[in-house]
Amino acid sequence: MPSESFVRSSAIPWEDAGPGVRRQVLGHDPGLMLVSVHFGQGGIGAVHQHPHRQVSFVVAGRFEVRIGDESHVLSAGDCFIVPPDVPHGALALEDGALVDVFTPPREDFLAGGNATGGAWR
Repeated sequence: MPSESFVRSSAIPWEDAGPGVRRQVLGHDPGLMLVSVHFGQGGIGAVHQHPHRQVSFVVAGRFEVRIGDESHVLSAGDCFIVPPDVPHGALALEDGALVDVFTPPREDFLAGGNATGGAWR
């Protein structure tokens, strides 16, 4: 019987989240969700907004990240915080990976929806 406290990523399928982007919902409970997102160079997390709070950690690569009207290039070890309902998106300047944390969980991700591919600006 799988543990609800420990997650093995090898047991979780990857989902296509748009051209050059795939994600893996690693863990969630009623108040929190952790998602691994891998990008090929040029992969786009389209500008979007949602009512969830989000913090994202750059595991590898370089990304141009837009939050509201502000844009910065972030590298491995950096992070960004997105308040609820603020438009944001990311462009992978090279192959890379993010870890996204949401509160509350993204029910649309659990239902297999909301691909991130699309327009960058």
